[in-house]
Amino acid sequence: MTPDANGPQSASARLLELRVGPPPKERADAARNRAAVLDAAARLFAEHGVDAVSMDQVATAAGVGKGTLFRRFGDKSGLAAALLDARERDLQEAILYGPPPLGPGAAADERIRAFVEAYLDYLLEHLDLVRMSETASPGARYRIGSYRFWHRHLAILLDSAPDPDHTAHALLAALSAEHITALLPELGERRLRAGLVRLAEAAR
Repeated sequence: MTPDANGPQSASARLLELRVGPPPKERADAARNRAAVLDAAARLFAEHGVDAVSMDQVATAAGVGKGTLFRRFGDKSGLAAALLDARERDLQEAILYGPPPLGPGAAADERIRAFVEAYLDYLLEHLDLVRMSETASPGARYRIGSYRFWHRHLAILLDSAPDPDHTAHALLAALSAEHITALLPELGERRLRAGLVRLAEAAR
């Protein structure tokens, strides 16, 4: 990677710009509706699975009109992305400000491994939701703002690799929800995790 003209501080500033921000301020009634929808969706998804729940069911459980739900979230993938926002913010805050090795202060190879482990934990906890948000349309995963954050974080840590940007994309490809969903039944979590850690260690 070509060093940033202004040094590592500029790279960190760019990472700060890419993090998921809190939802914009909204009217009290809109905020109540949003909270009701997200609570209802989280409960229904946990009880029945993401694929089995319709937007109509979410609207009914939340006590809002279908028009309100679709205007606010678009479709079920938009609802999934909204549910994931808070979880993504937590992981991004840990990367930016948390203790090492996930946060600053550890060697790059340690931080890459810590990220892979932490991201896999997040992914396995919300696998169906992440998969839906990533596969809603062709290329959807790469348009999600959080993907740009993960990629930038890894590319900074991989600055000694021949092509840090490509290597970061390749490592994240192994962490896609579709990929993990396909391999998990065959390999099991322990073997899958060990293989991803080896891949992370080889990336530098």
